[in-house]
Amino acid sequence: MKKLSARDLTLAAIVGAIYVVLGYFGNIFNLTFGAVQCRFAEALTVLPFLNPITAWGLFIGCLITNILSPYGLLDMIFGPLTTLVAALLTTRCKHKWLAPLPPVLCNAIVIPALIAFQSVGFGAGFWPMYFYQAATIGAGQILACYGLGMVVLSVLERVAPKLKRR
Repeated sequence: MKKLSARDLTLAAIVGAIYVVLGYFGNIFNLTFGAVQCRFAEALTVLPFLNPITAWGLFIGCLITNILSPYGLLDMIFGPLTTLVAALLTTRCKHKWLAPLPPVLCNAIVIPALIAFQSVGFGAGFWPMYFYQAATIGAGQILACYGLGMVVLSVLERVAPKLKRR
């Protein structure tokens, strides 16, 4: 197991803190937990493409952000775990244009199930609610990860070469 340096821990902490700030900022506009979700913070989920240690910062940032979640304890557990799985999958991407794909797919599959279950249970309304949420969350993820995230990734590749993959 690789020993974590102070630089690695600091980088993870900064990414987590920025995720929280962006998550709470989006909540002002009802975008973080609303019916149509577009978390600005999800733009950061491409960072593990550059440096895998950022996956842990994203996990902690999502955990702290989800304290405000109206979906309760389930969202505080499955939201950060979904973000962590997506981030770890992003570390395995070979091309930067694929980096946003794991966060988009993971969130568009897992989070709608959580919201549908919390809203209507496993009754007759579960699947319509699930597919509606999958479409809206998926669209928000595409906007955040491919729209904003690719801009973040491109800028960081130029201005912060030390963040590049090791």
